[in-house]
Amino acid sequence: MDILGPFPPAKGQVKFLIVAVDHFTKWIEAEAVATIKFFWKNVITRFEVYALITDNDLQFKDRRFNEFLKGLQIKHRVTSVEHPQSDGQAEAANKVILKELKRRLGQAKGQWPDHLHEIL
Repeated sequence: MDILGPFPPAKGQVKFLIVAVDHFTKWIEAEAVATIKFFWKNVITRFEVYALITDNDLQFKDRRFNEFLKGLQIKHRVTSVEHPQSDGQAEAANKVILKELKRRLGQAKGQWPDHLHEIL
């Protein structure tokens, strides 16, 4: 899982994009919402999650987020700064999403959340 942004503020003052990739199926989920809410709505309720791999972003080191994971008995593994390719599936998805957002939006930068599901 990874976080992209900040983007130009859009409707609802969203500025960040959360991207999650299933390790086995390569299914991508992405949405412009708060981390825990996104994770519950689009990952926990749809997939059986035993472990989560993230990079070292501050959002993933947050005490509340880690307590949330612990309460669900989900192991949280953080990739090493020296070995960021451990989170390679999310990084690859990020590149595709960013490329398509740039290509589609041009001057309409504040509308990026509206185009997200077309890209996925």
